[in-house]
Amino acid sequence: MQRGTGEHQDKLLGMMNPVASAVNTMKMIANATNVQIDKVIEYVDKQLPMFDGMSVIFGNNGLNDMTEIYALLHKKIQECNKPLYPILPSVISSSKELEYFLNKGHVNFPDEVVLGRALTKIFNTPFPAGEEIFLENINVPLVRQIIDNSPNGYLEPAIIQQLLNAAHIPFVQEAVVTSKTELLSVAEKSGFPLALKIVGPVHKSDVGGVTLNIRSVKHLEAEFNRMMQINDVKAVLVQQMLSGIELFIGAKYEPRFGHIILCGLGGIFVEALGDVSSGLAPLTFSEAQSMIRSLKSYKIIRGTRGRPGINESKFAEIIVRLSSLLRYATEIKEMDLNPLIGSEENITVVDARIRIEK
Repeated sequence: MQRGTGEHQDKLLGMMNPVASAVNTMKMIANATNVQIDKVIEYVDKQLPMFDGMSVIFGNNGLNDMTEIYALLHKKIQECNKPLYPILPSVISSSKELEYFLNKGHVNFPDEVVLGRALTKIFNTPFPAGEEIFLENINVPLVRQIIDNSPNGYLEPAIIQQLLNAAHIPFVQEAVVTSKTELLSVAEKSGFPLALKIVGPVHKSDVGGVTLNIRSVKHLEAEFNRMMQINDVKAVLVQQMLSGIELFIGAKYEPRFGHIILCGLGGIFVEALGDVSSGLAPLTFSEAQSMIRSLKSYKIIRGTRGRPGINESKFAEIIVRLSSLLRYATEIKEMDLNPLIGSEENITVVDARIRIEK
């Protein structure tokens, strides 16, 4: 209420006891009755369209039973067209009455600061994204065909590459080899440096199944021979080496919500820093960009201390494409793209793990 007198102020003052105030905040003295409080709330709700909501602050010194007041607030919250925010600071002296009020399904703000923070949080929350799913260059029939023809469990590297290609997600050039002849043929076509990774155990690094930055035929052959001696390894994956910032995108299926998408820095930083953000598939570009920018490590992603950052828009696009793929492949229960290698020009998936369950 603005300072001064006016029709609304005069009417409100007429509903309250002497010495009460209707300037700025309406202040009712301690002996205000339930009937008076009811009338004031009703008037603000029905007769003051310039107000979007009400907050009722009501304390207690512990000498009076506040159940009737809290019952009135419960009734008005249900009846009023405008939101009514209860600020009930006497959480100790009115603990029983407060428990009664909260058991009615309400919340309590113990002081004005908590309410202010909550309203600010809501005000700054973006509107829900549209329901349209991004499908540009995403081959949904091919995605379904690959999923339908794949057995349960972790997918083979070649199948993973087909699946990501169907969603137009860039994947590093690679080949699975089982002999030195195939190995040298791939190396000749790709050129050095190369990376070798075993095909078999899920956690490659735990068994020494990853070697990076191989720059000679002699080193390549030696690592191939060593890896083929690891238990259960029947083949080796040969990849081109890329340089840039390691990134991570993951997904997990939750029955009640669908796929939850995670992103952050990749490699060892996923576990070491625990710095990831999440979103619910399918995602929009603005949601994906918000996920990226909410990371504590965003300064690294953007580029810091003279070091170049990554192509942020392409990183967001891959997150969106992945979320669209998962929308049509709910059989995928786990997915880890770790790492992706990001530069100012491109974002490329280097290693991926996908588990399906039908």
